[in-house]
Amino acid sequence: MIPRRTLLAAAALALLGLPAAAQDWKAKYPELSLGVIPMENASGTTDRYAPLTSYLAKALGVPVKLRVASDYAAVIEGQRAGNIQLAYYGAASYARAVMTGVKIEPLVSPKHETGTAGYYSVVYVLASSPYKGVEDLKGKSLALVDPNSTSGNQAPRFFLNKVGYDVDTFFGKTFYAGSHENAVLSLIQGTADAAANAWNSETDSHLTRMLTKGMLKKVDGTPMQKADFRVVFKSDALPGDAYAVLSTLPADLKASIREALIALPTADKAAFDRLSDGKDLDLTPATAADYEPVIGMLKFNDAQRKRS
Repeated sequence: MIPRRTLLAAAALALLGLPAAAQDWKAKYPELSLGVIPMENASGTTDRYAPLTSYLAKALGVPVKLRVASDYAAVIEGQRAGNIQLAYYGAASYARAVMTGVKIEPLVSPKHETGTAGYYSVVYVLASSPYKGVEDLKGKSLALVDPNSTSGNQAPRFFLNKVGYDVDTFFGKTFYAGSHENAVLSLIQGTADAAANAWNSETDSHLTRMLTKGMLKKVDGTPMQKADFRVVFKSDALPGDAYAVLSTLPADLKASIREALIALPTADKAAFDRLSDGKDLDLTPATAADYEPVIGMLKFNDAQRKRS
């Protein structure tokens, strides 16, 4: 016989229109956290992702706290500790988390205006510089983004090596700028001769977003244009960024987060458009298998670094 207390609890939930399973996870997770890697400055990241957290809070029925990390590793460690339930990763930082034992599952990736979730790593120089190709940068300085950045570190190391350029020995100096924006600013300010960055399409990249915001100016104060920059290297296509959840979350909670994210482009178009300045098309399902090539890339880079 089913206990009277259980029947009464089920009846109460039914009156509220809420399934018992949902109440179970809400008791354990009365608040959720969304961790985001620092692809731009902290205020810019907050402005970009705050509407998403508000949307998720309404869709899931619990508060969602935005956590803008100081570096990529902080998101990895936040998920390792269980303090960040949902995180936005680049492909390499997701792969590094998996390689170091963090139990996570990718849910979705942004689909860009090209119709794919993939993107590229590029190396920029100023168009006014004498550098026409990578070969001209021997002994020069290269601004990278973060050790766990896909397009800003891991991909340029891997793909430049494939064509005969060891980043650590070919360039005279390399350094981590901390974010994609900072890498571009290093180029503008003259502290780097070249800068690695992400590139989705001709009209969608961190560079084009910075230009749209008026962040880049010449010495005389006039706004810079896309023509003021030259791409001297472009990688093969990379898997898309990943929204990933802890594998230990209840199955119904993971399903609810996935459904909310997939519905975002139509359920809250303004919040979705804010994420990419209106460039992305939707959020497409992602699987762990999508990132196996990136894990291979990181293993290759790790082995190369150990040899040097």
